[in-house]
Amino acid sequence: MLIRLGHSPDPDDAFMFWGIASNEVDTRGFEFEPVHEDIQTLNEWALAGKLEVTAISLHTYPFVQDRYVLLPHGASMGTGFGPIVVTREPMRPTDLHGQEIAVPGRMTTAFLVLQLYLGGAFRFRELPFDEIMAEVASGRLDAGLVIHEGQLTYAQHGLTNTLDLGEWWLFETGLPLPLGVNVARRDLGEAVLNGLSGVLRESIERGLSSREPALKYALQFGRGLDHGLADRFVGMYVNRLTQDYGDEGRQAVQELLRRGEAVGAFPHAVNVEFVGESAAQNPR
Repeated sequence: MLIRLGHSPDPDDAFMFWGIASNEVDTRGFEFEPVHEDIQTLNEWALAGKLEVTAISLHTYPFVQDRYVLLPHGASMGTGFGPIVVTREPMRPTDLHGQEIAVPGRMTTAFLVLQLYLGGAFRFRELPFDEIMAEVASGRLDAGLVIHEGQLTYAQHGLTNTLDLGEWWLFETGLPLPLGVNVARRDLGEAVLNGLSGVLRESIERGLSSREPALKYALQFGRGLDHGLADRFVGMYVNRLTQDYGDEGRQAVQELLRRGEAVGAFPHAVNVEFVGESAAQNPR
């Protein structure tokens, strides 16, 4: 059975799927076709159910919950770190209310958390994530919401970290910040979903137990990151919560989506459901 597997062209996502890409795990009869697209594109594709399995922003899940179910692994969560807002000159985070901020897509989790921090509407402009730092450095925009490896490389562009949303979230809630998640299409059926979940879990575990070859593969998607920075970035977002959300990860998801509901970020109530679990097992 052909499974199109969507993930962003980033070292952490690539690291998770090294086990599949390198035939290091038993694929249980599935044929995987990797599809590499930026996260905003994957979010938009998920609205139409284009891929059988895909990475998406957690912010997007409420919009596709009738079509997709969460996999219990593969999440990108940061504890005390996350997307950052950068500026050319040092600025107080509270001053961001009056700035026009470049964002990497309004369906990204980073955008949702910035909404929660700023407490409502703010001026923003959507740009591809890899163009944001250059726009801020040039002075064409006041501030930029930076994701992916930009969280580590912003200083190379002469920019200042004005607000770390992961740090703010940990202070607010005591929880890690869930950013990206993996989902599978519900119409595949329970047996297929359970089989896919097992393969994908094994791929993550194999990468963590064979770090150097997995990291070497992931560096192909590093956009200029050297080995040290790529290793650091992978370590930030491929961790124990990636192997399984556990109670802490599930609580973090529930809390972020609850707060999103409270500010009217989603069109419908959210029912959090993982492969192998019913929504009733994940009460809101």
